[in-house]
Amino acid sequence: MDLGVTIFLTDQSIGPIELAREVEARGFTSLWLPEHTHIPTSRRTPAPMGEPLAEEYRRCLDPFVAMGMITAVTERLRVGTGIALMAERDPIVTAKEVATLDHVSGGRVSLGIGYGWNIEELENHGGSKATRRAVVRERVLAMQALWSEEAASFEGEHVHLAEAWAWPKPVQQVRGRSGVPVLVGGAPGPILFEHIAEFADGWIPIGGAGVAAAMAQLHEAGERVGRGPDDFTVIPFGTLPEAGKLAHYESLGIAETVLRLPSAGRDEVLRTLDSYAPFLDR
Repeated sequence: MDLGVTIFLTDQSIGPIELAREVEARGFTSLWLPEHTHIPTSRRTPAPMGEPLAEEYRRCLDPFVAMGMITAVTERLRVGTGIALMAERDPIVTAKEVATLDHVSGGRVSLGIGYGWNIEELENHGGSKATRRAVVRERVLAMQALWSEEAASFEGEHVHLAEAWAWPKPVQQVRGRSGVPVLVGGAPGPILFEHIAEFADGWIPIGGAGVAAAMAQLHEAGERVGRGPDDFTVIPFGTLPEAGKLAHYESLGIAETVLRLPSAGRDEVLRTLDSYAPFLDR
């Protein structure tokens, strides 16, 4: 099983270039970055991990800018968003950013997406809690059309794209067409798994409780639309490694787990990376 890492890179943490080099040199497979454009001060929506909200949520770097820097100084390291907030993003611009990054990196990008928990942040982007899931679905479908079709179009309730050209296309091939792997983050549930079965390539569970039972539910959702278990990648995310936990994931057929790094300066981050090194050689 491969191991990746995730971190809130901020204006106060280790920088993306130094971190990327250190992560690749140690043999980790991937580096994943979260997204928050801003954090409204109202705090009307409580943080799912509890209050007070950690400082790094207010300060995180734009993941696509940082991933461009990371891929420029590495050769093998995959990059991913963990997670991008597609209800807050223009799908045409995001499709261009992702395709460009995949093109210039030689096909090393995964797009982890989510619906977003901070409703005030979403509202500042013109979104709403009531429509966010439907909006994300249509935006991803429109992006996949732009990545894979010579002249792409999409017509939905929330996205209207007249026939258009868009290059570059991603280097990667996903389900027989140009694209990047799309993985949806979130707690297990019928709507989440229906969306993954319809338009995505996998699931990013946050934390590991109940993953085995939830994977069975995901595979059932896939079967209903004619997709088999091998169509879906499951990547447990933000894990603090333990030998038994990683062995359990491996027994479920999970091929990659993403470990949590502290949002901190160089010395603390590198100490944590070194403490994870034995798990690479297990």
